[in-house]
Amino acid sequence: MKDVMIGLGSNIGAKSDYLNQALVKINGLDQVAVKQVSQVYQTEPVGYKDQDDFYNMVAALEIEEGKAPLKLLEDLLAIEADLDRKRTIKNGPRTIDLDVLLVEDQEIDDPKLQVPHPRLQDRAFVLVPLAELAPNYLVPGLNKTVSDLLDELDQADLTGVKALGQLTDLANDSEG
Repeated sequence: MKDVMIGLGSNIGAKSDYLNQALVKINGLDQVAVKQVSQVYQTEPVGYKDQDDFYNMVAALEIEEGKAPLKLLEDLLAIEADLDRKRTIKNGPRTIDLDVLLVEDQEIDDPKLQVPHPRLQDRAFVLVPLAELAPNYLVPGLNKTVSDLLDELDQADLTGVKALGQLTDLANDSEG
């Protein structure tokens, strides 16, 4: 078994519903099990600003040794498509965004997949929920723990990250 961390985000429509649907679909993948999820965090958009705030979270997965990270990525992209993800504006609005952040202690440099995620150390919306699940995870290539990377972020980056609670608590919220 391999431990994999993925980031999930949504900022269109019923955000918590999209996060929940994605987790159900991920847990239903062959050779994949969702082991733990962070709280949901409301975060300000990064890059393209003219859009609604995001709901972000991180999930810890276990994947069987026979499941290649590139196959996992293909499966995640298929889930995004199934949940109506449209790629029209770079860093723009989306029903769901699924990113492979970490795969054990591996570094992957493939045109389709880079692990650790190339902007992980710069993104409060990733590091805050990741630190909730794995503060002492040593990020390969950076040789720093998730907590170290979070401590190095500019405090201004952290002000736009607000804990909303567990996904199950948000499932019945009316969003829009």
